[in-house]
Amino acid sequence: MVQFCDECGSMMHSDGDEMVCSSCGATVSKDEERAAAFVTTDEQSGEELVETEEGANFEGKPTSEDVTCAECGHGVAWYTIKQTGSADEPPTRFFKCTECGNRWREYS
Repeated sequence: MVQFCDECGSMMHSDGDEMVCSSCGATVSKDEERAAAFVTTDEQSGEELVETEEGANFEGKPTSEDVTCAECGHGVAWYTIKQTGSADEPPTRFFKCTECGNRWREYS
């Protein structure tokens, strides 16, 4: 388990019954209560993820003519680009069809 310092945010290391901050030297005791405060989640599949907020305003954004809407077959869509993964992964393009409003995403 990795623990970060509450004082400065640096990573802490184990030293006997304590966790010691590598930067500022702050210490905290190793206890099960602190470990129980951490939450993990299962990875979501692409079908479970929400692409954008329902009220997201795509209008006025650049349009892309190199796509085809799966719902209506229209070939123009507004799009926005967001970094959804880690920094070393390519960004994701989110589209909204200018004809029917269908939303989808594409990974680069």
